[in-house]
Amino acid sequence: MKRMKLLLTLLFALLLLAACGSNEANSPEKSDATGGGEPATTEPKVDEELEAAKAMFEPLTEVPVPEDNEMTDEKIALGQMLYFDERLSGNNKLSCASCHAPGAGYGDGLATFIGFEGFAGHRNSPTIINSAYYKENFWDGRAGSLEEQALGPIQAEGEMNQNLDELIEELNQTGYVDEFNKVFNDQITADNIAKAIASFERTIVVKDTAFDKYLAGDDDAISEEAKEGMKLFTGKASCISCHAGPMLSDHNYHNLGMDGDDGRFAVTGNDGDKGKFRTAGLRGIADTAPYMHDGSLATLEDVINYYNVGGGTHGNKSELMRPLNLTQEEVSYLVAFLETMSGEIPMAEKPDLPM
Repeated sequence: MKRMKLLLTLLFALLLLAACGSNEANSPEKSDATGGGEPATTEPKVDEELEAAKAMFEPLTEVPVPEDNEMTDEKIALGQMLYFDERLSGNNKLSCASCHAPGAGYGDGLATFIGFEGFAGHRNSPTIINSAYYKENFWDGRAGSLEEQALGPIQAEGEMNQNLDELIEELNQTGYVDEFNKVFNDQITADNIAKAIASFERTIVVKDTAFDKYLAGDDDAISEEAKEGMKLFTGKASCISCHAGPMLSDHNYHNLGMDGDDGRFAVTGNDGDKGKFRTAGLRGIADTAPYMHDGSLATLEDVINYYNVGGGTHGNKSELMRPLNLTQEEVSYLVAFLETMSGEIPMAEKPDLPM
């Protein structure tokens, strides 16, 4: 009898163990492939299209500085004085900052500039943000350097209308004599004026943007909408065809279909350049409205919509200008992406000027 009870007890124990083993095998905590007792985990799915788009961009490098115009703190300070000095204009009422004001994204917020004695310009005042990186300056590229660009508006009749010889004579009656001697160990010359202003302008750089943080590895620096915009920028909308490289510009000239201005043709005389204008870099873009060479587009959404319909009707319009067939949601994604390219703008103030 005792033997029978012992066998029954052992049989019951074996059945109990089998039942426990079955329960553990079916437990979610034991269902992973390794049998280690931890729940199975899955890696986040990589958005290959987004990664490919991200790889097409490059960070902005250090500002290029010409060998014959080394940047120093003293030269930058002198350039800042000249930039804000209204004596650089023929009527002593306009300075470089009149059309390129720090508070307006180093533009003037107008569609087209207002110059000497109320002269109505026909082009938008381009921002000087990151202008140090351009290979050529002005909308039509007529200046091959920032130094050359600095003297252009000073002499232009419709802009500042100042004779350079008269300007030098006027500045020689002021404390600028000591400033130029200190910086250049030289007298006041047009060349030295240009070098000083250009040195100051090379400090107006925007490159620490949400876009740049994202490129550097901060995945949360831009929104999901902006990421969708990045994919459109490099894909369906093909913005990167012209807005490529560290400057987000191909440093080239294109006709976007806008009539009324011969653009690059005035510089080269080549019929193929009629209506062409320089591709603008995009860092700081959200702070530099209105847009295009004539300031005719008020918002970034207006710009994307203009491209979306394939641009205007100019006979020399670039073959790159074609209808994009973007939905309005996709337009909003592109705008969100462009807005990530703006960051903190260096806010220069008018210094005390030599008297």
